[in-house]
Amino acid sequence: MQADTLLNDQVAIVTGGGGGIGRAIALAFADAGADVAIADIIPERCEETAARIRERGRRALAVPTDVMDTTQIGTLVERTAEAFGRIDILVNNAGGVSGRPFLEQSERSWRRHIDLNLVSVLAATSAAVPWMIRGGRGGTIINVTSIEASRAAPNFAVYAACKAGLNNLTRTLALEFADHGIRVNAIAPDITATPGIRGNHAGPVDPSKWIEPTPAQRAAIARRLPLGREGIDTECGHVAVFLASPMSSYVTGTVIPVDGGAWASSGWLRNSAGKWTLTGDIPS
Repeated sequence: MQADTLLNDQVAIVTGGGGGIGRAIALAFADAGADVAIADIIPERCEETAARIRERGRRALAVPTDVMDTTQIGTLVERTAEAFGRIDILVNNAGGVSGRPFLEQSERSWRRHIDLNLVSVLAATSAAVPWMIRGGRGGTIINVTSIEASRAAPNFAVYAACKAGLNNLTRTLALEFADHGIRVNAIAPDITATPGIRGNHAGPVDPSKWIEPTPAQRAAIARRLPLGREGIDTECGHVAVFLASPMSSYVTGTVIPVDGGAWASSGWLRNSAGKWTLTGDIPS
């Protein structure tokens, strides 16, 4: 099967699709033959990603959406079904985090993290799956979680708890939806170059304005990650295409780390001599 026909004429919704991992997934889907609805809270990013999809010869729908508003999520799904007549793929990518010690985090902050990282997924899935069932062709849901779901995450407690819940939701819904031919999987990135990490928090995605890591920061990343570098958003896009396509037709209920080996290393670090150790550079 040719790469540009893996998702031939399927319709996908990607939340948080205006930048970073979501944008990379949306463009990878278009390259594989899908039409894509883009949801993002920043309207300029919605339109820019949609334009890139149309340049690839596919149809695109830009729907500015605040995923913390479940009514807006319902509108996103309805507009997609109305525009394209079907929904085959849902990517629950929108999310975010603000790091701080748990005791310094307010109840308002807890609830915003939960609404953004977990409730939004519940709402989008609840709205989109009936359309998949109605279509009778099955479907695919891909949740973007994090390796923080599977390890302790000081200063990110509520976020990590949400992502842990999302991992369990992925496995549970894979069972509930199996009889409808709907597969549910997740990808779990770690450090990935995105607009947010690079300081491009507002407006269109503009890599020329990104804040690049210092040599010392790059060296620290290389010591921590087995593959020796941070991730590239397109690498998540490629895995998402695999999970949405017939190549993964017998894969459901999985969480795939796209993290350069960070989860596998589980605390092992390279020391200054390049040797893997649990202690790093501790003087003898």
